[in-house]
Amino acid sequence: MSRARTARTYNQRHTPREYTPGGKRVSVYVSWSYPAEAGRNAAELDNRFSTMTEVRRVAWPAYEEPKWSDPYQFQQGIAGSLELFFWAWVPFQEFVEEVTGHPVPVYQRIDQAGSHTPIDERVLADTDVLFVFGLDHMITGQEAQDGEIEALETFLAREDARLVLGPHHDVGASDDLSVRETEYRHHGDPLVPRQQRFATYVRDLMKGLGVPVINRYGLRPATDADKRIAPLSTFRDLDERGWLQGVTNFNFHMHLPHYAVTADEPNDIHVLARQPIDVSRPHPFTEDGNTEFNMFLWMPPGGDRAADVLLADSTIFSTLFGADDSLRNFWRNLVS
Repeated sequence: MSRARTARTYNQRHTPREYTPGGKRVSVYVSWSYPAEAGRNAAELDNRFSTMTEVRRVAWPAYEEPKWSDPYQFQQGIAGSLELFFWAWVPFQEFVEEVTGHPVPVYQRIDQAGSHTPIDERVLADTDVLFVFGLDHMITGQEAQDGEIEALETFLAREDARLVLGPHHDVGASDDLSVRETEYRHHGDPLVPRQQRFATYVRDLMKGLGVPVINRYGLRPATDADKRIAPLSTFRDLDERGWLQGVTNFNFHMHLPHYAVTADEPNDIHVLARQPIDVSRPHPFTEDGNTEFNMFLWMPPGGDRAADVLLADSTIFSTLFGADDSLRNFWRNLVS
């Protein structure tokens, strides 16, 4: 992470960005309620983020420097692990600003101060590319409202607009506890509970906008001998826009969602990349004969929608899980 050029600010209004030819204005919208996530009872086993203390225990000694471990410098509860997300998004924001010439604001549905920001004209008026990171636990009840769907429909009627949806994983949806245990052993991350269900908000958006996709499971990608994530299986003949130009792989994450397509008409949406699964670890999805899961999808313009809709998990934009030239090429393609 490069040294910050300016001091951090918080608790102020966004300054609208003026349109510039060739420089898309990118915004990130995080669908969670920060207070609801940070305030979850740490005694509850399921459907919450880890505390910072749990992160330190599992990742020891990675976070033992005082800037992470000293409770007078960094929060040690769930709020601390949420702040790691913000730190890890900074390189993506900085990279996009270098590419586009515009700063990248990060909105939260409900922020640390309890300020509620729905997706409306305040978010969309100076945005050309909107990323929606679906990191709200279902238990917190973040439901998209009709006005937000309508605002996005208006946004997507613009030919220069682009929407990137990133609903996170859905681990432990089964009522069968033995199935939950199998899923847990498959991904192998001790920080993820036996049930961790995400993305009511983005699911609502997809339903309202007619995006025929549902996020399922949390699947562990295959790796090579050097423990690097296996290359993507790509369908470049369908990649008319060149989203995957110069892209061979994303970053490794232990539990990634399968974006299951629910459409009957195959031309409604295109699967452009699939990720090989670590089949050495049993999972209900692989037991059904699957060896790859849908990783990156493109929904071309259609009907009244002139804009592209893309699906890619939010972890692809977080440097908590690494970043290389292939990934940065992907970032550039999405915002150029």
